[in-house]
Amino acid sequence: MIGNQDRWQEDLFVACPLRDLIPDDHILKRVDKILDLSWLREEVKDCYCLDNGRPGIDPEAAVRLMLAGLFQGIIHDRRLMREAQVNLAIRWFAGYRLDEPLPHHSSLTRIRQRWGPERFKRVFQRTVAGCVDAGLVNGETVHVDATLIRADVSWASLAERHVAQVLKENESDNGPEDPKGGHGPGGGRSRSRKSRKYSTTDPDATLATGNKKVRMEPSFKQHTAVDDKAGVIVDVAATTGEASEGVGLVSQLDRVQENTGRKPKTVTGDAAYAHSGNYAELENEGVDAVIPPQSQQRKPKRIPARRFKYDGKHKLVRCPAGKLLRRSGWRPSRWIYRARLCDCRACPLRPRCVPPSAKVRTIGIAHGHEALLRARRRHQKGWDEAARDVYRRHRWRVEGVHGEAKKWHGLGRAIRRGLANVAIQVYLTAAVINLKRLAAWASPPQPLAAAMRRLTGSLRMVLHCLWHLTQPRKVPSQPQRPIGVRLGEKPHFVQLAA
Repeated sequence: MIGNQDRWQEDLFVACPLRDLIPDDHILKRVDKILDLSWLREEVKDCYCLDNGRPGIDPEAAVRLMLAGLFQGIIHDRRLMREAQVNLAIRWFAGYRLDEPLPHHSSLTRIRQRWGPERFKRVFQRTVAGCVDAGLVNGETVHVDATLIRADVSWASLAERHVAQVLKENESDNGPEDPKGGHGPGGGRSRSRKSRKYSTTDPDATLATGNKKVRMEPSFKQHTAVDDKAGVIVDVAATTGEASEGVGLVSQLDRVQENTGRKPKTVTGDAAYAHSGNYAELENEGVDAVIPPQSQQRKPKRIPARRFKYDGKHKLVRCPAGKLLRRSGWRPSRWIYRARLCDCRACPLRPRCVPPSAKVRTIGIAHGHEALLRARRRHQKGWDEAARDVYRRHRWRVEGVHGEAKKWHGLGRAIRRGLANVAIQVYLTAAVINLKRLAAWASPPQPLAAAMRRLTGSLRMVLHCLWHLTQPRKVPSQPQRPIGVRLGEKPHFVQLAA
């Protein structure tokens, strides 16, 4: 018998709470069981006037709306408010009744501007603490990595900024600052003739790329630390795109220890973190650094620096010809060792060692050079099975988190402009990922249902393979060749004579 549904009848009352209309396995309903934002009102009360003005949006409701949008992959406030008008789960999660008007989308923007990134960082840190209390974080092994976030700017907004002009305008009493970080003539080679591009709409975004084969784009960079046990993000930070991830490794581990209350024993990272200072600091802290050293140039034009022997006890460097190089000055993060003019002038290796524009050979020894040499020897001899196993998990742990954030939660592109707004987006996205881990732990799927889903997937794959095997192959009776076509036209084939 065919049913008949009256679509024009409207209910004046709902005979059940909204909670009963939402499935039990819905992500927002599972997260609501473990999400506690009762502390937020006391945290942000200094941003509001207590005895004047009209009542604003409840702080907990505002954060719940932002989190609900990221859970659903909705990153823009305007679209989020339109979806919340018809989505019962978002209304119930944020605490709004069916007949209660939702806030304007610009109100969420003003809340982010008023609170600042630090308060959203507290939300993320609370999720880390919840995962630690639930036993999802052991703190022994931490995987660190960085990923680029495309800035919300167009290519037409890029303009050139000449470094020499900027340095001249910003010249201080201490002298011009060197672009490489030093002051005065000892800060490195001058870059006054070069120009840098920047975005006029978002000056915080800088040009960067993760692959030399891909052109540079205005981007920001997210630095992430993931615990090895359950993939919980234990620290996250946002910087400009040109910031080096290896420079802030030690401070990042300090934040990990502050967030989790536990000191990491093993740290994994890619070659971008293979700085001599990182190896030295991790050795001093007693942390095992499973970081592959950067590959050295195989066929250099000159005799490479690795052919020079460094004596850490006496602070000397011996060249391949047996002559000594002594300290002559300090550059940012490294000591400069210089040979004597009489030694290099009569040396038979001078054409292969000393550049034509120099009189003597100089070598830079960075801080922690001895630790870098030990890391190279360890990697050349081969890591043990434990180190290889933990580095294999590095790829799908931290890089998998980056892929999850970009594909499902909209972190592939910045929503708003400015480093502060990007930092808020980064903190909320990391909080969403941690809440997913915590909700899965609090309400695991039923064993029978999980087994049935795995069995159904396996049967579907087997049937798909059998269908492909039973399909006849289409072999052309006669060979074909394309005739000449013009640019933009589709080629068509003609039969060759038998």
